[in-house]
Amino acid sequence: MVDDVEKRWSNGGEGGQVARYLVAVIVSAALVAAVTGIWAARRSACAEAATTLCDTPAKAAVLFGPAVILLLGGLGAFARTYRQWRRGQNWPLWQGAGWFLFLLMTAYLAIGAGAAAR
Repeated sequence: MVDDVEKRWSNGGEGGQVARYLVAVIVSAALVAAVTGIWAARRSACAEAATTLCDTPAKAAVLFGPAVILLLGGLGAFARTYRQWRRGQNWPLWQGAGWFLFLLMTAYLAIGAGAAAR
C-alpha cells in the first residue's frame, strides 16, 4: 500500500476511466437540460406566456432535472472513491471528480435559481 503523503503512485489508466465518467455524467445532465427545456417550451400552459419558464412545474423541471443528474454523478464518484480507498488503490482522481461534479451542480443551481426567479 502506498502512503498518501508520498505521491509516488501512478494512476495506472484510472485517469481515462475518470474522464469518461465525467464526460458521461456531464453529457447526461446536458441532455436532461435540453429535454426539459424543450418540454417546458412546448407546454400548452406556457403557450401564451412570454417566457419558457412560466410556472412552477416548468421552473422545477428545468432547474432540478440536470442538478439531480450531477448530484447522483458526484455521489457515484464518491462511492467509487471509497471503494478504491478500501482496496488500497488510487482514489484521489475519483474524489476530485466528485467535487468537480458537486461544484458544477452548485453553479448550475445558483445560475438557474437566478433565472427562474425572474
